[in-house]
Amino acid sequence: MSDDARTKGWEVARELEVKKSSMWARFLPEKRQLVAAAWGFLALFAVFLLGCWLAGNPFEATKRIASPFVEARGWVGTNEWSIIWSVVLSAMFFEFMDASAGMGFGTAITPLLLLMGFNPKQIVPVVMIQQGVAGLVGAFLHREFENVEWKFKPMSETIKLWLIIAVTGCAAVAFSITAIYAVFKVAKIWIKLYVAVLLVMMGLVSLYQSRKDRPYKPKMMFGFAALAGFNKGVGGGGYGPVVTVGGLISGVPVKSMLAVTAISEGTVSTFSVLVWLALLTGGVTIDYLLLPSMMLATMFTAVAAPYTTRVFPEKAWKFIVPVYCCILAGYTFYKVIPDIIAKLSG
Repeated sequence: MSDDARTKGWEVARELEVKKSSMWARFLPEKRQLVAAAWGFLALFAVFLLGCWLAGNPFEATKRIASPFVEARGWVGTNEWSIIWSVVLSAMFFEFMDASAGMGFGTAITPLLLLMGFNPKQIVPVVMIQQGVAGLVGAFLHREFENVEWKFKPMSETIKLWLIIAVTGCAAVAFSITAIYAVFKVAKIWIKLYVAVLLVMMGLVSLYQSRKDRPYKPKMMFGFAALAGFNKGVGGGGYGPVVTVGGLISGVPVKSMLAVTAISEGTVSTFSVLVWLALLTGGVTIDYLLLPSMMLATMFTAVAAPYTTRVFPEKAWKFIVPVYCCILAGYTFYKVIPDIIAKLSG
C-alpha cells in the first residue's frame, strides 16, 4: 500500500500483522524500536528529576498538605518527602495496563491512594501530570512501534480523532474542574459511583459489539470525548475507558485507538495541569509529594506497554480491552460500596 493511500492511520498496524504474522516476530526489536525506547525513557527520567525538585515545595503555592499519610510520617509543616514504594508498585501495574489497554491508571489508582490516606489535592494534580507526560510519550512510541500512523498531509483519521477528542475533552475538563472544585461541592462518593456504573455499561456494550467490525462513525466521539473529559476533571480517572471503548464502538481498530487515547489523554491531562495551576491564584494549594514515585513507576512501564500492544494481535485486544474495563468497574464498586453504605446509614 502506498503512502498516499494511507488515509486512516491504522493501516500500518494491520500491515505489520501481515508482514510479521507471529507474536515472536513482532516481539523481536529492531534498531528503530530500541532507539525510540531510549528516547522515551530519557524524557520520562527528566520529568522524574523535575518531580523530585517539586516534591520539596519550592513555591509559595505548594505545601505539604496534612493528610493522614503525611501525619503518620510526621511530615506536617515540613518539606520532607521520600519515594513511597507501595505507590511505585501500584503505579507500575496500573500504568502498564493503562498504556497497553488504554485505561485504568487514574480510574484505579485514585481511590487506592485515597484509601492509603492521601488528600485529593495530593493525588489529582499529580495524576494529571503523570498522564500528560505518559500519554504524549506513549503517542510517540505507538508510532515508532507501528501501532498507528500520525499523518497531517493528507490528514489521517487518527489525527482528526485526536483533535476531536482533545479539543472537546479540554473544554469538558475546564468545566468539570471549576464546577466541582471551585463552585459546587459534590460528595466524592457519588462521583465514584457514577464512574463505576459508567464503566460497567461501556465494558458490556464494547464486549457485545466486539464480535464483529463496526462501521466507522467519528462523530460519535464528540459525545464520548465530552463525557471522558468531565470524568478526568472530576477525579483524574474514568477518561481512558470512555475514550477507548467509545472509539471501539465508533468503529476504530483497537491498536490505533489505544494510540489515539494515549495522545488525547496526554493532551487533555496537560491542559488539566494548566487549569489546576490557574486555580492556584484563587488560593488552591498543591502538594507534589507523590510525583517522584509516580514518575519512577512510569519510566519503565510507559515504555514497555506500547510494545506489548504491538506484540499481541488485534483480535486479542478486542477482547482484552472491554474485559479489563469491566474489571476496573468491579474494582471501583468494591472500593465505593462500603462508603455508600456508611453514607446511607448516616
